[in-house]
Amino acid sequence: MRFAAIADIHGNAAALEAVLADIDAQGITEIVNLGDCFSGPLEAGRTAEILMARAIPTVRGNHDRALIDRPSDAMGDWELPAYHQLQEAHFEWIENLPFSMVWREEVYLCHATPQDDNVYWTEALTADGFFRLKTREEIEAIAIDIPQPLILCGHSHIARSVLLSGGRLIVNPGSVGCPGYDYDQPWYHKAEAGTPFASYAVLEKTGFGWQPSFRQVRYDNEAMARLSEPSGLSDWTSALRTGWVRRA
Repeated sequence: MRFAAIADIHGNAAALEAVLADIDAQGITEIVNLGDCFSGPLEAGRTAEILMARAIPTVRGNHDRALIDRPSDAMGDWELPAYHQLQEAHFEWIENLPFSMVWREEVYLCHATPQDDNVYWTEALTADGFFRLKTREEIEAIAIDIPQPLILCGHSHIARSVLLSGGRLIVNPGSVGCPGYDYDQPWYHKAEAGTPFASYAVLEKTGFGWQPSFRQVRYDNEAMARLSEPSGLSDWTSALRTGWVRRA
């Protein structure tokens, strides 16, 4: 079995198209999507049309939930630009997304963790604003009720794989469309990929177990950076342009 995993598109339709073209070029016909599809200052509506046409198995992320669980005047600056681009059919699609799913009987999918769509599974945020890898014990405690040998999650935008003590593998494919951001809760911190490329993962079942291959795809990221500029979200613009967050 060989398939692709995507996550954290965040309305970056150009990055999504580049990733899907790369997947198609490899002859991969099955894809799963780990959520956070639309929120951001880019092209939520076009992203929705692409995803819905492909009928990709998808779980709901925290930013997807934030588009449907509150009135628009209570939405944050990531949600509002997307909200105004989406149509009724798009919102219905989000409503019908599951929190998690088991795919092909042996792959567990969720956006962040099985318990909470807004908690990092493999990373911990330190008080000085940096991410560290959690201990294996911390990671395994979250996975205690998940028997599947392959576990996929997103949310952190950081491509990573972690092998658990019993042989289960957790994989985060990285972010298709948002290579960096900053945030001031619970304290100021940044996530930065270091490149502006579109990221995803290929998962292959081998005689030794599941094997991840992380891929980064170049696309016209400068066009997306220019599209972001009028939003005033300078962390977005910087990350889309360079992979680093440098506020103006």
